[in-house]
Amino acid sequence: MRLLNAFTAVVGAIVLVAASSVGVGVLRERAETERITPRYDPPVWAGQLVPAPCANGGFYARDQQTIVLTIAAHCYLAKPGTVWRDTDGRLIGTWGRLAELKDCPAGRFCAPSDIVPLALAPDRIPWGHLNLVDMGAGGYRTIAEGTRPLACPDIHVGDRAEVDGREHYRSGTVIEIAPYEFTTDTMFPCMVVTDIVVEYGDSGGSVLVNGLPAGSTSRDIGGHLAFTPLAEGLANLGLVLCTTPDCDLSPNTAN
Repeated sequence: MRLLNAFTAVVGAIVLVAASSVGVGVLRERAETERITPRYDPPVWAGQLVPAPCANGGFYARDQQTIVLTIAAHCYLAKPGTVWRDTDGRLIGTWGRLAELKDCPAGRFCAPSDIVPLALAPDRIPWGHLNLVDMGAGGYRTIAEGTRPLACPDIHVGDRAEVDGREHYRSGTVIEIAPYEFTTDTMFPCMVVTDIVVEYGDSGGSVLVNGLPAGSTSRDIGGHLAFTPLAEGLANLGLVLCTTPDCDLSPNTAN
């Protein structure tokens, strides 16, 4: 637990990116990770940049009859029920509630995962592709029917991790797993640290471990990309991971 114990929190370090400060570096990274597949219309946002605060899309899930996309909770800027629109005023979706653990020290906020659901507007739902994760240069990844999202005990040091935050595909290895209890931040029972270099704008991006849906990018731990596990957050929010093209719904049956 060396990295997590020595960690100095930089919650904003993976949140926002100022165009004036990234310059050629981001352009070079984009060139090195040029996507290899076309985008759908509407696009698959799981794994990709989303026109929402500091956000990459995590995974598509179902809240009963409603399709949602997981977003980083530390990007959450509104109350449940608040609508979000893009810069053109077009509806993106409606914010849900934060994942939250009630068993928590006084004065602190505890969560199983760093996610919040965004219930998507009907014309933002990529029907036929809800079980995909767009990993950019890593290609589309299909979540097989019946796949179970990974929980903390399913993930081990040495496992292979993949991300596509900022549409910059990278892969690496899990190097540490431990509780995250920094004194001025949200407390998480499980934080998974990888040896992938984290950068501004990585927040919320889907993380695959050994090719399986594992979590969303959450924190900068000593320059390393760290994520919280997916299964615990989905369960807390009553969400079901989409593992079929239409998530067992249809445009006619979805809310």
